[in-house]
Amino acid sequence: MVERYEVQLAGSGGQGLITAGIILAEAAIHDGLNVVQTASYGPESRGGASRSEVIIGSGLIDYPAVTKPDFLLCMTEEAAVRFGPHAQERGTVLFDSTWVKTPPEDVVGECYFYPLTEKANLTFSRPVFANIIALGFLVGKTKILSVPAAEEALKKRVPSKYLDANLNALHLGVELASTLKPGALVEPLVD
Repeated sequence: MVERYEVQLAGSGGQGLITAGIILAEAAIHDGLNVVQTASYGPESRGGASRSEVIIGSGLIDYPAVTKPDFLLCMTEEAAVRFGPHAQERGTVLFDSTWVKTPPEDVVGECYFYPLTEKANLTFSRPVFANIIALGFLVGKTKILSVPAAEEALKKRVPSKYLDANLNALHLGVELASTLKPGALVEPLVD
């Protein structure tokens, strides 16, 4: 485990980024790690800018703000332009290609493109599961947290009637992490 691992989840209100950040933070606690979680969002409840930041560490977290994310999720074009260039050079960047059609050229790190929202709509008939698919991708790709810890955090945060779908979305993301290749643009799943 690294001393400090920074995660930034960025997009718009209604995409569940704050919830995903809270679940991620609680999963870190389940794994016995230290964590700081913060969120910011615009005045609009849906459609305004939204961002959740989580810092995970095995030691003391002495500065509670993300400076260069090791993992960055961009769920909108605006988030990609605003935060993409600030990713860690050796970090991981996941773009929701449902909404991010043209990734910024100045993004560093290992970039992945996948239509998260489209996949959530097709698989679960609701776009709101895109955040949990992304969370599963983070867990599967980075191995910073265990899958059982993420499952436990979901069980505590998600209403019971949506738990099975959320667990399936998490596992879908973990599986995606092992199959998705960096840099490859995934075509839309349906035309």
